[in-house]
Amino acid sequence: MTTDLWMLVWTALLSVSMPTIYLVSRVTTPGGAVWGFGNRGGAKPPFPEWANRAERAHANLVENLAPFAILVLVAHVAGKANASTALGATLFFWARLLYVPVYVAGIAYVRTLLFFLATAGEIIILLQLFH
Repeated sequence: MTTDLWMLVWTALLSVSMPTIYLVSRVTTPGGAVWGFGNRGGAKPPFPEWANRAERAHANLVENLAPFAILVLVAHVAGKANASTALGATLFFWARLLYVPVYVAGIAYVRTLLFFLATAGEIIILLQLFH
């Protein structure tokens, strides 16, 4: 399997595992477990801000996972996967992995930098499709 595909797999595993971060707050916040297991029709309990940031970080990764997957898979199927696409995919994965603790900790400017590094990884892959 290529580096690109491995980075896609690791990114998918990151996405699947991220809810465990904010689920901790669901069971430790009074009323959180009831709200989490319920239909969520009532008012959301006051979860800690770090948990809300973790949830937003997860949603952000989910939003960016589809375009990343499309780029990696199209490059692979089109025979365009190479060292540059491997670099782009690796940059995307590591930037997104670092994005999680930085966002949860609330480090705003570093979070934005990591987001743009991940986007740069996608752009590197995209450019290879036009070669």
